[in-house]
Amino acid sequence: MQILRPAFISAAVIAAGALSLGGCATEDYVNKQVAGVDAHVAAVDSRTQGQLDAHQTHLGQLDQTTQDALNRATAAGKLAEGRFLYAMVLSDDSVKFGADSSKLSPEAQARLADLVEKLKSENRNVYLEIQGHTDATGSETINQRLGEARAEAVRLFMNQHGVALNRMSTISYGATTPVAENKTRAGRAQNRRVVVIVMA
Repeated sequence: MQILRPAFISAAVIAAGALSLGGCATEDYVNKQVAGVDAHVAAVDSRTQGQLDAHQTHLGQLDQTTQDALNRATAAGKLAEGRFLYAMVLSDDSVKFGADSSKLSPEAQARLADLVEKLKSENRNVYLEIQGHTDATGSETINQRLGEARAEAVRLFMNQHGVALNRMSTISYGATTPVAENKTRAGRAQNRRVVVIVMA
């Protein structure tokens, strides 16, 4: 028994050493794996941060557009609550919007200048809804854009002559609300118009 005891102890020491070495090998392996995962996570974090920065920049660019839209929506809300005072129609009778044109003629500019002076002399807090209309020539999409362009031309002209932008709202009806037959040249000319609704 005493002869076997040192051999047993030696075997135990060797086994413990092997386990110890195995433990070190396992720890090195785990450390290498963790380091690889950490590197991958860092790369993903970097890409994600880049994407977040890009989205933040894009949102910043949209912010001004959103604010403009909000201002118009607010003005439109005030218009909806307002009381109708009167309307002024710019049509072919005196203004002559050309076919497929949103350019204000000298006659249109003179009439708008008169309206601006009237608004200033009355000194009232009014809101204007500027409605753009077209004849039935062209597609629905083109007519919507043309109606908006005509209304916007009026809005910009009035703003340049002293009417605040937040007191005006534009809307395009395209060819959806004709006041005359679109079958004749005279009828189409009457439908190419802008209506300015003045509300208190």
